Amino acid sequence: MVDKKSKEIEIKEIIHAKGYDIGIYTSDFKNEYISITDIARYKSDMPHDVIKNWMRNRDTIEYLGLWESLHNPNFKPVEFDLFRNEAGLNAFTMSPTKWIKGVNAIGIVTKAGRYGGTYAHSDIALEFASWISAEFKLYIVKDYQRIKKDENNRLSLNWNLNREIAKLNYRIQSEAIRNNLILPELTAEQISFTYASEADLLNVALFGMTAVQWEKDNPEKDCNIRDVASIDQLLVLANLESYNSILIEQGEGQADRLVLLRNMAVGQMKILSELSVNSLQGLSKGDE
Repeated sequence: MVDKKSKEIEIKEIIHAKGYDIGIYTSDFKNEYISITDIARYKSDMPHDVIKNWMRNRDTIEYLGLWESLHNPNFKPVEFDLFRNEAGLNAFTMSPTKWIKGVNAIGIVTKAGRYGGTYAHSDIALEFASWISAEFKLYIVKDYQRIKKDENNRLSLNWNLNREIAKLNYRIQSEAIRNNLILPELTAEQISFTYASEADLLNVALFGMTAVQWEKDNPEKDCNIRDVASIDQLLVLANLESYNSILIEQGEGQADRLVLLRNMAVGQMKILSELSVNSLQGLSKGDE
């Protein structure tokens, strides 16, 4: 149950389906929760009763249990078996709060505040919409796809921005290499090798392999290792390039720099990963 001191949630997007507005919220832009309270209003002015009736079904309980077992490491299977054995009986009752507390669920959450109600992960919410009305679900899916398309376009812009930032920082790193590592007596081939070696230093620090190793493992792909990097990886790469430039100017050797850069890459990627995981866990507990 959400604590009474919880802040109001922030609605990320609104799905418009046959005249009904359905709220979506997320804290990590990866796991979206859709208001099944809003969806239930299509069927009745008493949406909470509609949700409870849906959750009494044995098929619903089995679906929810399967979803939790796939996505929730803290799911309680023993408690779930008790619910599943009773589901469908005339005396069986189920509510979002009972389900959440009983099995430590994260797929369904309850929220207080202005946009309060019961929310479910998009996988579950669309299953609920099918139970409400196949026609209504199609309207929901149609507008939801529009929202996702717009979001993907924005993410693509962010990826391109981080890629350009990484390229700019590479120029800064190249300048540090030229001023500190390129000796006058080096041949053109040796100079080229020096630049490539520094680029691969970052590849190893971030991806754990050189560009040649990646190409050998991915012969079917007509691109390089950085072209398939995630937004988070590109962000960390830009930071590594800046840090490497500083280390070069400070006279640190390549072996020592690799250790420092690897530690930085692992630490920053861990932080970015934990932000996503903690955000998903927080959805089930409400905003503190």
